Amino acid sequence: MTDRLPHATRSDAIDNRGRILDAARAVFATEGLDVPLREIARRAGVGPATLYRHFPTKETLATEAFAGQMRACQTIADEGLADPDPWHGFCSVVEKLCELHARDRGFTAAFMSTFPRAIDFAAARERAVRTLAELAGRAKRSGGLRPDFVVDDLVLVLMANGGIRAGSPAARVAASRRFAALAIQAFQATPELAPLPPAARLALVPPRRRENRSSGRAGMVGRLSDQR
Repeated sequence: MTDRLPHATRSDAIDNRGRILDAARAVFATEGLDVPLREIARRAGVGPATLYRHFPTKETLATEAFAGQMRACQTIADEGLADPDPWHGFCSVVEKLCELHARDRGFTAAFMSTFPRAIDFAAARERAVRTLAELAGRAKRSGGLRPDFVVDDLVLVLMANGGIRAGSPAARVAASRRFAALAIQAFQATPELAPLPPAARLALVPPRRRENRSSGRAGMVGRLSDQR
């Protein structure tokens, strides 16, 4: 019994770590980075102390949770750079990055964050940005990309893309594809008005209802209307 205990302990720790990462990826993808660590621990089925033992800060948790997305981001940039047609490669990068970020709200926030203590994440992000800058230079020289484009313009697009709200993940991706097509037309040196992807139904935030307090009777009418 004593000989098996260390192995069981290691297995439990590995299982707990996996559950925490799975829960973090799911929560970050749908709700962003603002979710408290205690909520992630609850969804993972572990205590807060267990979570903090594996990931002392949200920064360390997000860095590991988004490692796969960061690798995908670099792969997208590398594939665009390898495309023999620089403009086509640039367009494919814009489309794929927008979709990657649309599928995971938390990754967009993490990508835009400084994460000063997450050296590996910051280094991977800087490498991706350098690859994008090289691709943009090639696309400019080919005549496809407008000469005044800077990489920060693509960062702005990703920030705006991350703000898309829709009724479902599929609708959010559809809206992101249309937005990417609009951005590509804006980036093109000689814009060609190609057909846009289908529009998606977006989730608009309704304005806050203002209660009429000018008279008691008006307020009563409003409350009765609300009950119908």
